[in-house]
Amino acid sequence: MKKLSPSECAAQCKVIRRHIIEMLCAAGSGHPGGSLSATELVTAIYFHFLNQDPAQPEAPDRDRFILSKGHGVPVQYACMAERGYFPVSELATLRKIDSRLQGHPVKGALPGIEASTGALGQGLSIACGHALAGQLDGAAFRVYCLLGDGEINEGQVWEAALFAAHRRLDNLIAIVDANALQLDGRCTEILNIEPLAAKWTAFGWHVIELDGHDLPAIYAALEEALAHRGQPTCLVARTVKGKGVSFMENQVEWHGVAPTAEQARQALAEIG
Repeated sequence: MKKLSPSECAAQCKVIRRHIIEMLCAAGSGHPGGSLSATELVTAIYFHFLNQDPAQPEAPDRDRFILSKGHGVPVQYACMAERGYFPVSELATLRKIDSRLQGHPVKGALPGIEASTGALGQGLSIACGHALAGQLDGAAFRVYCLLGDGEINEGQVWEAALFAAHRRLDNLIAIVDANALQLDGRCTEILNIEPLAAKWTAFGWHVIELDGHDLPAIYAALEEALAHRGQPTCLVARTVKGKGVSFMENQVEWHGVAPTAEQARQALAEIG
């Protein structure tokens, strides 16, 4: 794989955002807000950091990417299609009957999906299992796990966080897409999870707080995480829900509503 530079990755992010809008419009349902907020994070992982061959998605030494916030899977599907896991044309089948691209990731339905997620809060536990197995085997692979800030209301996340720190799983990188909104309101109003960075630090993690849309900052944070030893690393990535589409940005209504054809045209014009 050619590893994209931050500037090349920025151009790729436009392609990914266009796919997200187009596939959700075609499906008539789905989750644009959290897919768009995570675009830079997931694109950087897939196009620079993830050591994985689309032609051998089950290779034992592959890096693992686990999307714990499973409703944000359009961004993962878009990246996977562009990386060559399946044809880009298949993105148009999102959420269709018998499609391999369901509304949440389904392990076994599509090569490269590591876990069935969408029941929120479970992904980090799964990631811990992969990371522990790698540690016990002396394997070199890394495990990346993307969570939502609303998702970490779930207590299981914090059990997994304790476990990862206790076992010193330094092959595990958790990324929190902290866009400040969840299904029906602001995270601070529904169940305040701030201060996020201090919480992960208190649970024994190496923590990096950053702008989750700043690609050079994302690259630097992931490089730091890969080099850190003795602790798992958590990236607290501050993002904007619906990033890149003006009428979706910071609007909780766009958590789980697909754009109409006219709204999609406007969104695509803004993305460029």
